[in-house]
Amino acid sequence: MTQEHQGGTGGWSAARKGVWSRLRFTSLRLRLVVVFGLVALTAAVSASGIAYWLNRESVLTRTQDAVLRDFEREMQNRAGALPEHPTQDELQRTASQMATSSQRFTVLLVAENSDGRTVYGSSGGLNGFSLKDVPVSLRDAVTERQKITSNNTSPHHLYWQRTVDDDTPYLVAGTRVIGGGPTGYMLKSLEPEAKDLNSLAWSLGIATALALIGSALLAHAAATTVLKPVQRLGVAARRLGEGKLDTRLRVSGTDELADLSRTFNKAAEALEKRVADMAARDEASRRFVADMSHELRTPLTAITAVTEVLEEELEFEGGGIDPMIQPAVRLVVSETRRLNDLVENLMEVTRFDAGTARLVLDDVDVADQITACIDARAWLDAVELDAERGIHARIDPRRLDVILANLIGNALKHGGSPVRVAVRESVAEGAEGTEGAGGAGGAEGVGDGGTVVIEVRDHGPGIPEEVLPHVFDRFYKASASRPRSEGSGLGLSIALENAHIHGGEITAANSPECGAVFTLRLPRDVSARDASEKSGDAGGEGAKGDAR
Repeated sequence: MTQEHQGGTGGWSAARKGVWSRLRFTSLRLRLVVVFGLVALTAAVSASGIAYWLNRESVLTRTQDAVLRDFEREMQNRAGALPEHPTQDELQRTASQMATSSQRFTVLLVAENSDGRTVYGSSGGLNGFSLKDVPVSLRDAVTERQKITSNNTSPHHLYWQRTVDDDTPYLVAGTRVIGGGPTGYMLKSLEPEAKDLNSLAWSLGIATALALIGSALLAHAAATTVLKPVQRLGVAARRLGEGKLDTRLRVSGTDELADLSRTFNKAAEALEKRVADMAARDEASRRFVADMSHELRTPLTAITAVTEVLEEELEFEGGGIDPMIQPAVRLVVSETRRLNDLVENLMEVTRFDAGTARLVLDDVDVADQITACIDARAWLDAVELDAERGIHARIDPRRLDVILANLIGNALKHGGSPVRVAVRESVAEGAEGTEGAGGAGGAEGVGDGGTVVIEVRDHGPGIPEEVLPHVFDRFYKASASRPRSEGSGLGLSIALENAHIHGGEITAANSPECGAVFTLRLPRDVSARDASEKSGDAGGEGAKGDAR
């Protein structure tokens, strides 16, 4: 039930990450949608603005021209029929008649009566359209007498102006009767036209929004079409990076993306062939080393037996070996041992390269294991041990002995005495509550997690800085002038491989005081680590399946 819940949570998290990866601001998909949207918005706004402006001018000009023509005709027909000095009643009656024209505007007539007083006549009554509602600039233009020229045959013309009062647009016009007579002003509300234009603006805005949404959808579809091959290429590249060299892309079409897929397939095919050739050569090389090492063991066994007999003769006081050839015999004995160690190391390296090295786990006391390693090689006088008993670990005792023998032997050979070996525990996070039980309960604490840290320190000159990166390389010699030494150049490399197979690590450094320090870190329970890795892999596969 718990695994199922974790798988569902992992699938939801993977899906959420997938959605976020498509929506993040660095996403090519989002950038394509934004660019398409901006282009569509710019085009739609420009087209809508031009359409609105053209329609606005057309509507207003058409209405304005019709009103002005009607007003000018009414002024000539009705206002022009008034006497030179009309009364207010005559002006009022004429203004009312003029207002009943087809355009339904409001009229104000201004004239002088026979007494020289200015009289007004408005179609809107006494409280309707008055002279103060006419802009001053328009009144000045209407009353100004123009100079008569060949191009200007009339002293007065029709003038108009658009105004806004309480958010309502108006058309105001004025003129005088040609040949003398009253001055007339007209007021026409443009509110119907303004409403029509507002409706047009709303329609264009809705069309722009729909165009933007449509462009976003089209951009998303286009981005999906373009990016799907790119995503498949990315997945294939990741699979290729994971070592699945048989990965290929399905190619369809003749566009640039199809060419890219073909190029990827050719590169993957060439890489697969190259890796297969290298693997075959590597396998042949490993097989050669393994066969050679195995074939050398048979004659080495006989040679080793003979050298042991010769060594016993050397140690026997009454032996029959000529003193003149004793140095040669000793050299043969030492070189035979060296050759035997080299063959054993080569076989061990071959097993690591072939992946056939296996652990034989056991619950051991780390301090006892180190003591046994030192005692077996007679290093008790040259090695200081700082390790408390009771630090248990579930590891391979033979491989730990190989690691310790190489690290301590290397420190004794190339470093300076005394060599100090220190052991400590590094408790894993969340395992503090069980540390005490591990120390007191012996092997019962093995499964508590954490790490065993073993430090091997000498008091020699230390490791040169240029040598540090290569101390674990195979057959590496610190000094090119001394290519021949008692060691095979494989000891530290084999120690590192043995640490890796435990899930541990070895690091080399120089101590601030003096000497070199090799630090070995091993998990306290290798079997628990392997089990957690297997469960983690299974959980990851389940989450991957949910994400798909």
